[in-house]
Amino acid sequence: MRPTPALLARSFFGRSLDEFKRLSRIAINQEGLRTPTAAFPLITFDDPSAIQDCKKFSDADTGGFSKVQLDFVPAQGDQPGHAHFHGKISTELPRNRPEIQRTGYAAWRTLDRPPTVFGRSLWDIDPYTYLALRIKSDGRKYFVNVQTESIVPTDIHQHRLYARRPGDWETVLIKWHEFVRTNHGVVVEPQGEMLRQKVRTVGIGLTDRIPGDFSLRIKRMWATNGLTEEDRREDGRLDLPAGEKKEEIRSRSKGDTPAPL
Repeated sequence: MRPTPALLARSFFGRSLDEFKRLSRIAINQEGLRTPTAAFPLITFDDPSAIQDCKKFSDADTGGFSKVQLDFVPAQGDQPGHAHFHGKISTELPRNRPEIQRTGYAAWRTLDRPPTVFGRSLWDIDPYTYLALRIKSDGRKYFVNVQTESIVPTDIHQHRLYARRPGDWETVLIKWHEFVRTNHGVVVEPQGEMLRQKVRTVGIGLTDRIPGDFSLRIKRMWATNGLTEEDRREDGRLDLPAGEKKEEIRSRSKGDTPAPL
């Protein structure tokens, strides 16, 4: 069944109206003139529809044998609704494909957001210091991936996702300026600044090339200038100041070169 032109028009103009409201709110509240205190949501997995806004991929797309799933898990008890990124990594090379010399990866990312009357929908996270993630990790070597409206469309900004408490829910903060620009897994020089006014997608990949099962649970990802009291209570940080505490925020990867995606 195909959507009618009327339905498409309502969807397009509905998105345009939402964008107009957002831009008007920024102008009225003068958000560009002061540091925002409210969080800026990027992706929240609180219902199954959020999964449809993402795509998953792995080396199986080019003949490899890794398996990847991105499933919605409803809230139950004290466990929140979330996305479950899981599967099995294989480094086996495909037969009769000599051009494929490297396998063993899996990833997911958000889809490009639909356009509005104002043009392509992009996130402006420039007023924010951190990318925040609420996750439950198995401790494997995951990377956070960010795509911007770059001159080179295959550029990806990457940062290691450090889990302080594998097996438990936790909130991880990563400074936006610490992401490393890569292209097909190779660090690009000169680095330059991330185009933070025009962020297209965010996602997470596993590229440690260690065969076996993997499991990462994600509740949400958002831009922020620090954890709110509610965030700190959720993460058991009420004894910490609201600002950054360097020994607590373990999100450093200057000496850790991102692996290929």
